[in-house]
Amino acid sequence: MQNNSNNAPHILLIDDSPEEIRGLVVVLRQQAWQLSMASDARQGYQRALSLKPDLILLDVRMPGMDGFTLCRLLREAPATCRVPIIFLTSSAAVEERLEGLSLGSVDYVLKGCDPQEVLARIRIHLQLAWRETAPEQTQVPAEPGSDDQVSLRVAMRLIAQHLDEMPSLAELARKTGTHEKRLSSIFREHLGCTVFAYIREARLRRGQELLAESAMDIQDIADQVGFRSACNFTTAFRERVGMTPSQYRQQAHNKGSSQRTDAD
Repeated sequence: MQNNSNNAPHILLIDDSPEEIRGLVVVLRQQAWQLSMASDARQGYQRALSLKPDLILLDVRMPGMDGFTLCRLLREAPATCRVPIIFLTSSAAVEERLEGLSLGSVDYVLKGCDPQEVLARIRIHLQLAWRETAPEQTQVPAEPGSDDQVSLRVAMRLIAQHLDEMPSLAELARKTGTHEKRLSSIFREHLGCTVFAYIREARLRRGQELLAESAMDIQDIADQVGFRSACNFTTAFRERVGMTPSQYRQQAHNKGSSQRTDAD
């Protein structure tokens, strides 16, 4: 973990309405910790990268970039990928709590919670994080990634997670903290293809994996990787691989049987 000179943990609080959690801020300042604050997600992202805090308290609903998008970026950036993130928010819907936890946060606390309880949760996660990273403190720090590389990794992860029902390009860009034109430019500059070409390739690669590793029928595979019908999947697959899905599956199974026979 990255601490200041007296080894006091460094907490970064990112919230556009700190007056809502004034009591918690007072309690945090009373601790032997270093406290930094940011008033919006983009400022918080830059401060997280430069300060490398030991723990981040993050609001969800903020103007511009929301806390979920920021969490995705922080989880992909080498400098912050292991920093514990606690969502501290008034967003109480079950769906939002589940999304926050699924993004890799360690806790989800509702505003209005007693400051001493939040303090106890912070202490627990600081201790857990210290135990996890202590054996690795002598390792060379990871090279920082550029903003474009972080956005690209976030987009690639989102695409892999939503092959069956892909968000629009605008929604994909919003969730990666950028806009449509910039995201398209990032894919062309770093991967040499459009976002849609990458999505199509990712769907077909996943289709190949399912054909080789599962007994799912072609229609179910087509549904899972985002094709409207088995016919559309078969046409695209033949163009990409040079054989039909059934032929590919048979070839993969024959190869597996041959390898097992050789091993015996």
